[in-house]
Amino acid sequence: MAEITYICKRTVVSTKPIQPGKYHSFSVLDHLMEKNHIRIVYYCKSWGEKKAGEITVSLRESISDMLTHFPKVTGRLIRNEKGNWMIKCNDAGVRMVEARAKGSVEDWLKSVDREKELKLVYWEDMIHKPYFWSTFYVQITDFEEGGVAIGLSCFHLLADPICATMFLKAWADKTLGQKMVSPPFFHPLPPRRPINKTSNHKPYTDLINHYKFSIENSAPFLDANHTHTTVTLSFSDHMVQACMDMVQPISAPKKPNPSSPFEALAGLLWICISKVKGLRNGLVNMSLCLDQRKVLGLDKGFFGNCMVYNKVYSNGLEEHNLSQATKVIGEALEKMDNEGIMDLIEWLEHNDSQSHPLMNNCDLICASLETAEPYSVHFVGGFEPIRVSYYVEPVIGIGQVLIFRAPSYEGPLGRVVMVTLPKDEIVKLCEDELILHLSPRILMGVARNYA
Repeated sequence: MAEITYICKRTVVSTKPIQPGKYHSFSVLDHLMEKNHIRIVYYCKSWGEKKAGEITVSLRESISDMLTHFPKVTGRLIRNEKGNWMIKCNDAGVRMVEARAKGSVEDWLKSVDREKELKLVYWEDMIHKPYFWSTFYVQITDFEEGGVAIGLSCFHLLADPICATMFLKAWADKTLGQKMVSPPFFHPLPPRRPINKTSNHKPYTDLINHYKFSIENSAPFLDANHTHTTVTLSFSDHMVQACMDMVQPISAPKKPNPSSPFEALAGLLWICISKVKGLRNGLVNMSLCLDQRKVLGLDKGFFGNCMVYNKVYSNGLEEHNLSQATKVIGEALEKMDNEGIMDLIEWLEHNDSQSHPLMNNCDLICASLETAEPYSVHFVGGFEPIRVSYYVEPVIGIGQVLIFRAPSYEGPLGRVVMVTLPKDEIVKLCEDELILHLSPRILMGVARNYA
């Protein structure tokens, strides 16, 4: 088992100072996430002939160059006249932690679990002095026998997991001496399209009602990190295809797959987790969370929160029917169109308040991170990371499911699924007959591998 030694914590600033007097405000979608934070860990193989310390130096130099393009990240939080957070762009920088671990990165991955993995991604909660608090932290952990782990943590108020991955992609591009493929764009959420402003327009109330319920019923939370754990499942191309085949109605077995990989896997996990929770009739309450940049006509480089939650209603579903569960998930996704999301944004703007909820407070959260494309981030020239992990903290309520693309060798349909539940439920989940039937590889969280 690798042992971590923390060497130092330093502040890294951009190579070019920003002009004084610049500020960044936050959208209503940003404000809703101010009680959450994100953690990401990238595992990479050794970098040629470079020694451990030399890798850290290279990364430190390249991040300074990259930060020039991210003034929002290097600034500090202050309150505006309404009492809401905003960013003062003052080049205060990001915090970088440098660490060293015994063994190799491959050895570490053989026995890693949630608790150990989170030691690779430093995070500090904001306590008393926000103006001195960094909203972004990076940690570089060199493994003495080869490999490096790059951890990123950030305040969800500033960025969603898509932005955080974009930040890492820009850092990787600079490390390799390349031009940034997706430079960030800092601008407000778009207004409603003029052609869509009609006098008899009826707002999409289901989406608004879900947010209204979450806001009105948000309660103080207890840290569940000590009672929950995470299992990471890797579904290859043929496993996901098999799951998509399973969700087809028996009456139409020869029709093309009506569901996407996300819909099929979300339906699978919804049913399996409901059984683990002991529900014999019906399914647990679940909310979907998806990136809406494309729906809103935003550039891929839009830097800010653009993931929207929507509740899935299971009323009338037959007990643990995978086809029906996937169908209602697809129907919920179809309703998350431009009109419905603009209705939500306008409602939030008219009802914005100082009290912001935890959007993962009650339901099982199933989030699609497929637009993040984590394995396109190449810190080592031409090589995909060995593994990537995502965490959206804190996890409370029923639990959390994160679904994102797998490494390219798993095929175009390959997906990685990270599930966070109470510890005793994780073991039961891995023993569920539907999970066993598909036989995903267990990458982290349970000693036994069912592959």
